[in-house]
Amino acid sequence: MAELPVKSIPANPTGDVRRLSLAVREHVHWALANCDAILIAVSGGADSTALAAVVIDHCLRAGSTPYTLSVDHGIRPGSDREAQETCEVMASLGAQSSWVSVTVDAPGGPEASARLARRSALATHARTLGERVAVFLGHTMDDQAETVLLRLARGSGVGSLRAMSVRDDAGSIVWMRPLMNCRRSETLGACRQLELPWVDDPSNKMDGPWRAADGSALRRSAVREQAIPSLANSLGMDPVPALARTAELSAADDEALDEWAEQVWQRAWEASAGAASGIGVLRVAELKEIPQAVRMRVLHRYLSAVGAPSLAHLEEADALITHWSGQGPLSIPKGTLTRAGKGKDARLILQPLRLERERPRH
Repeated sequence: MAELPVKSIPANPTGDVRRLSLAVREHVHWALANCDAILIAVSGGADSTALAAVVIDHCLRAGSTPYTLSVDHGIRPGSDREAQETCEVMASLGAQSSWVSVTVDAPGGPEASARLARRSALATHARTLGERVAVFLGHTMDDQAETVLLRLARGSGVGSLRAMSVRDDAGSIVWMRPLMNCRRSETLGACRQLELPWVDDPSNKMDGPWRAADGSALRRSAVREQAIPSLANSLGMDPVPALARTAELSAADDEALDEWAEQVWQRAWEASAGAASGIGVLRVAELKEIPQAVRMRVLHRYLSAVGAPSLAHLEEADALITHWSGQGPLSIPKGTLTRAGKGKDARLILQPLRLERERPRH
């Protein structure tokens, strides 16, 4: 049995601690049964601190010692000290805790760059713990609502509006978000209840040190501090549960469309001696009478064999099926798409640019 930590949660917790403990229980049990280790990402904020407390508690009661990792992004003075102090708090709860400093210099805005650096550090650490590791993340319903609003503003479909999943199984690493039905107010309440310290990172504030490329406030910070409160005031209701519900409904629709598209793919795709190796061709007859939402998924999968198609490329490819008038080959990222044959023998043929360039040699 794991040694009892300095701080512990009662066997029958109450209040916000009980709510969070119940929320993570089944996810911890799944991870203990299906993974070699549990790693908890702990930024030091209230969400991840509260998550860590209840996950560590369940692990210790099951006879397993979990791991935590705190990532110092190094973007402001004292952040390394905060990461070390967070590491000490996690150790006092009974975890094998570590912290690491990273360099935030990837392309894109500061939020995306920091996320990539953090993910990379977590993945690297997870690989040292076993062949298959569950990484627990502290995202809440409030984070989900913010993500939905940000993606709505970009004009996203259901594949994007599904936002964050409770479990993303990437094979050797399983990213888990067990607090998706819990509120940020509950993680704060749990930290207060357990008398655990947490860090309010000024980098996450609208007036913090990080800015968007155009100098304005970070988009997520603006949504959190202005957009959602404004919606609540205008609608006379808290919009967070409804936005999170939109993500759930979108996820269900997205999965149904994916299943339908897979069935169509199995009928429409065929190997062909005239096509590039492994790319094959698509039978037009199998694509013509299905809904556009399903057809576009099949086309996206097909065109992705050579590059990432834009919406404009997908619409042009769709026109080869639904509005065929003899138009010539389409230029797409790293390839060309051609319709050949007539009637039931019509096919879409994708050729990578490399083959197009090599053809004159023969």
